[in-house]
Amino acid sequence: MPEGKTSKSDSDREFLTRAGVGELLRVAVLKMVEARSDDPIGFLADHFCHLASAGAAGCGDAEPLAAGAQEQQRLSRALWHLRLVHHSQRSAFSNNVLVAYDLLNLSGRPDGTYASLAGEGLRGGLYTQTLRCLCSEGGVPASTSAPLLRRLHCQDHEVVPYDVFRHSIMTCAIFSDYIRQAQRLYAQVCCPDEGPPSRALGLAVLETLKEALETSRGSETSCYVNASAKIAPYKIAQAIAGAQTRGPGGDMDAKEFENAAAALFITRVKVVS
Repeated sequence: MPEGKTSKSDSDREFLTRAGVGELLRVAVLKMVEARSDDPIGFLADHFCHLASAGAAGCGDAEPLAAGAQEQQRLSRALWHLRLVHHSQRSAFSNNVLVAYDLLNLSGRPDGTYASLAGEGLRGGLYTQTLRCLCSEGGVPASTSAPLLRRLHCQDHEVVPYDVFRHSIMTCAIFSDYIRQAQRLYAQVCCPDEGPPSRALGLAVLETLKEALETSRGSETSCYVNASAKIAPYKIAQAIAGAQTRGPGGDMDAKEFENAAAALFITRVKVVS
């Protein structure tokens, strides 16, 4: 190789090493593998955008943010970590929940140490806002998630310990999956050409869903996440056949079905005291 090209190649490698590009790419690829993202380009774009915003926040020359803006920035970063991996990847998800908790509680620790390891916690107002955003980003309408959030509610002035935060975050993540499954279940029995299913059919399908929830093993909320997916096709057929023999009773629209399915889940969620 000509000497000029060798020098340029060495110079390029020195630049990449000095800038830490190799380590940045290595960490990004590892996180993408951990998350098993279906959209690698979008995931990497979000990852580097997150790093850029975090770097700007920590820049000494940057204009100091108001307290409210700092809180929203921490919330955004915490939600980004909570979206990284699915809750079914328990170890990785739990690690991200811990990172999110410490990001949200950073204002309470001037020295920047980890609040979760010091027995402290974040305030109830920001905790509730985090749960509300998590449900919304999971595709759950506010009116559907409101009863769940009331069950997980903490007063704005309360200090929320890590164990409560983790329980609530996991519950909201699972609830979002459950509602999407319930929506798909409704779509299976809804004929577009004939309009909404009858109320009798809707109630029969909900009863089948209730049986699946009750027969799920264990008492943890996570046992209920796949309940609607576990309903065998013949159970749906039985519900349809049974509903046809019950006579008229009006229709059940998607929202009514969704609210009823949500109530079946929410009654099994432990109240945060």
